[in-house]
This record gives sequence, structure tokens and C-alpha cells, in this order.
Amino acid sequence: MALNYNLAKVYAISDNDQEFVNEILTLFVNDVPEDLAQIKEGIKKKDHKHAYAYAHKIKPTLDLLGMTVAFEEILQVEAWTKAEGKRKDIEHTFDSIKAQVKEAIKEIKKDFYL
Repeated sequence: MALNYNLAKVYAISDNDQEFVNEILTLFVNDVPEDLAQIKEGIKKKDHKHAYAYAHKIKPTLDLLGMTVAFEEILQVEAWTKAEGKRKDIEHTFDSIKAQVKEAIKEIKKDFYL
């Protein structure tokens, strides 16, 4: 049961094409954890451009999957990178995004047998 994600937008753009939905979910499950690792690496090394590139990459996916809080938080990460903020100012936000993605992946794997 989808508590940590919402597929309404995915179904809307796919015209209820289940194969397309499964592709989107598979990409999310397989790619977003690595993208998050890259954001974390950028934060750790204070490589703001690197963190921005990967935050910007996953932003539409979070929106597409109805992960509203994570989407708003990734916008905060983008703003932090542009301001070249201090690591301590964004770590909590990043940890929140990571936890939300982890829960969504766990739920998607269960719901769609991925």
C-alpha cells in the first residue's frame, strides 16, 4: 500500500500503461540510491556543483512519485549548493530525503515485486 509514494502523476503521463509505470519504478529503485550517494559525496567534500548536479537529477523523479516532502527538501539542497553553504546546514535535510527514499523503495519493492 503506497504510504511513502503516490503514482497518480506516473499513471497520468503514461495513460495507465503498467509497463511504463514498472520501468519508472525500476529506474527509481536502481538509480536514485546511487544518485543520493553522489549527493552525499558532494556534501562531504563541499563539492557544491557535484551535489547540485545529482540533486537536480533526482528532483523530477521525487515529484513524479508524489514524494512531496522529499521534493521540497531536494529544493533546499539545490538552494544550499547555490549558496555554497556549510555542510552542517544541509546534513539533516539530506538525511531526511535519504530516509524517505529508503522507505519508498522498500514499499515499492514489496508492492510491485521488484
